[in-house]
Amino acid sequence: MSTFPGLPFALLFLEWEARYPQEWTAHAKAWGTKQSLIRDVATIGHDPRVRAKLVDLVDVIVQRPYRCKDREYVRVARAVDGAELRDTLARAQRSERPWAQRHAGYVLRLLDHPEVPNTRHEWNTWLAHEHRRDATPA
Repeated sequence: MSTFPGLPFALLFLEWEARYPQEWTAHAKAWGTKQSLIRDVATIGHDPRVRAKLVDLVDVIVQRPYRCKDREYVRVARAVDGAELRDTLARAQRSERPWAQRHAGYVLRLLDHPEVPNTRHEWNTWLAHEHRRDATPA
């Protein structure tokens, strides 16, 4: 397992932003730092405890409305892909929250198709497709 000395602080920073976004925005708003830390934790090897924390972070992110740089969590999802994450995302996809359904579906699609880049264009295409699907009469 590879790690870096700041890992506990990186996880704390990301968890603060994920769970308390208004407070984080008021006191620590740093989108570039968020993006950089997400990339750092998505590229290192993880012990089971850190892996579980990252799966939990991905779950929190897909459950809430989009915030700046949240799309970066696809990197984390790809780094910790496995049965636990996919079960978590499948539950979110079946939830009553349309946002969670769409976001979890997007992440699952990118996990199933690692060749698809996680770009703004891909995200917007996914949202437009999901919107058309929702508007189609049953």
